[in-house]
Amino acid sequence: MIPRYSRPDMVAIWEPATKFRIWFEIEAHACDAMANLGVIPRENAQAVWKAKDVEFDVARIDEIEAVTKHDVIAFLTHLAEHVGSEEARFVHQGMTSSDVLDTCFNVQLTRAADLLVTDIEALLAALKRRAIEHKDTVRIGRSHGIHAEPTTMGLTFARFYAEMDRNLSRMRDARAEIATGAISGAVGTFANIDPAVEEHVCDKLGLVPEPISTQVIPRDRHAAFFATLGVVASSVENIAIEIRHMQRTEVLEGAEFFSMGQKGSSAMPHKKNPVLTENLTGLARMVRSAVIPAMENVALWHERDISHSSVERMIGPDATITLDFALARLTGVIDKMLIFPDNMLENMNKFPGLVMSQRVLLALTQAGVSREDAYTYVQRNALKVWEHRTDFKEELLADADVVAALSPEEIEAKFDLGYHTKHVDTIFARVFGED
Repeated sequence: MIPRYSRPDMVAIWEPATKFRIWFEIEAHACDAMANLGVIPRENAQAVWKAKDVEFDVARIDEIEAVTKHDVIAFLTHLAEHVGSEEARFVHQGMTSSDVLDTCFNVQLTRAADLLVTDIEALLAALKRRAIEHKDTVRIGRSHGIHAEPTTMGLTFARFYAEMDRNLSRMRDARAEIATGAISGAVGTFANIDPAVEEHVCDKLGLVPEPISTQVIPRDRHAAFFATLGVVASSVENIAIEIRHMQRTEVLEGAEFFSMGQKGSSAMPHKKNPVLTENLTGLARMVRSAVIPAMENVALWHERDISHSSVERMIGPDATITLDFALARLTGVIDKMLIFPDNMLENMNKFPGLVMSQRVLLALTQAGVSREDAYTYVQRNALKVWEHRTDFKEELLADADVVAALSPEEIEAKFDLGYHTKHVDTIFARVFGED
């Protein structure tokens, strides 16, 4: 992944040095387990740990692989250079390359998931803070991009909080599903290695044994993992799109923070563009681009093939690094986001009183007017407001059919803004709990 959209902790998980360190731990723990079973001499298992503080030479491993054309063999050869060929002769006993590769990949994915969980938790904290801050800040709700009925900015943030809270559960579930390891040999039958070795290695690495592997860990687990990343990314985009809409000049109900010295356009000095949330929309697309290949990796030939391998070498680091960056960027946007309550009220009143149409419709039906007639009365007056920017309440008061059913006082009562926010506390209790 390019450095522009990367953060160091997530990048470190995917560094070659990290991968080779995990490979070493898998092999060393497997030797310990085999020594416990009496399969290999104890001193040989202990000798492997001489390399525990070694910084494996990535360039040297690449040099060996250029000859062997096999990455795991290249690593094992390099390991023997540190441990000694005689001492290392039992390393990888009864194992196959996928035992190392797949178990390592799942260790990396679980570590990545831990960072993503922390990212989501930070975003949730920011969303909750802004939701409480603007719980009663009234703004117009929109459907199809058109004014609908009043809501609050706090409910907007709370809605995104609830969505991200679901994503937190999904991410934790995805981590649990991917946290398996396999040390089961050539086609997963344990013919040349005891299942106790797998149990020991998995325990040491914080994994659970894969109930039944072939030569690989089943890829439906990985498909579910990357699908979860795609869902989280889509939620990031959902929030970003709302902020982008709010920052439009003719809306301007909210905006990204614009720092001192920041420039919006090389040509137009007046510009303040929503560049961060536009960037988040693009990053979400890139994360989702990993989902279909991960799904297609599920179907492998017989006990294994390597059609999944090249895919995972790319989507593993790229999707997790990109989502990590996106979540952190979105948290920063939410933390510093500017909110303009006066503009929210001005927008809501752009067509005076129009957003109260449903209240008048319901009042007419309750007063004995048929729904068809009530709809006609309300709509014909609403259309005047659309076309001429007149006051909806005044139009209703001038409509003989309406005033025949409702008194002026009853019509006036239908324009109380507080009517639309009376259950905000109830919704907040559902989202954030009673406290």
